Amino acid sequence: MNQKVADLRKDYKLASLDESDVAPGPLQQFERWWQDALSSEIDEPNAMTLATSTPDGRPSARIVLLKGFNEEGFMFFTNYESRKGHELAENPRVTLLFFWRELERQVRIEGTVTKAAAAVSNEYYNSRPLGSRIGAIASPQSKVISGRTFLEEQVAQVAAKCEQEAPQRPDYWGGYVVKPEVIEFWQGRSSRLHDRILYTLTADGSWKIERLAP
Repeated sequence: MNQKVADLRKDYKLASLDESDVAPGPLQQFERWWQDALSSEIDEPNAMTLATSTPDGRPSARIVLLKGFNEEGFMFFTNYESRKGHELAENPRVTLLFFWRELERQVRIEGTVTKAAAAVSNEYYNSRPLGSRIGAIASPQSKVISGRTFLEEQVAQVAAKCEQEAPQRPDYWGGYVVKPEVIEFWQGRSSRLHDRILYTLTADGSWKIERLAP
């Protein structure tokens, strides 16, 4: 073991989290922490890890950006034909993870994913900068390509077409909504005795609140 790596550690002392402190529902609690993250001026507070897996259990993970949340779930956008798109089509169970280092907090969300309505995907796509819209069309996301030149040529071709007509959202690009079934709020505490509050969706639609050992 590399001892210099093993010796890296930080003691968390900023805050605590008790059952008496949290909201009755996880979306309300997420909103509280989200506002804290925004007011703390964290760089890209909407960055979250999306973990997917194949039907036989081979996992993969990457950072994507949260683009909205409400009682229906947590929304992000991507290429439906990417690796994650194929895995989501085969196995809709996912995990999202937020890590707000500056607040010593994590939020872990487990749930199932569905595609967003076409109108929602169109609205968001059309709100993006032109370069991002062109890139969504030009990039065969997750596919092996011959080099950077190939990608630049594809972008140039799409951009040339867009000089005559604004780009339209391709069918292979759009939104997903993660419907949560489990949400854990993790607050770092001293000596690794962290606070972990777990919300679990029950059969009657209510949320059970429990504390987990760190």
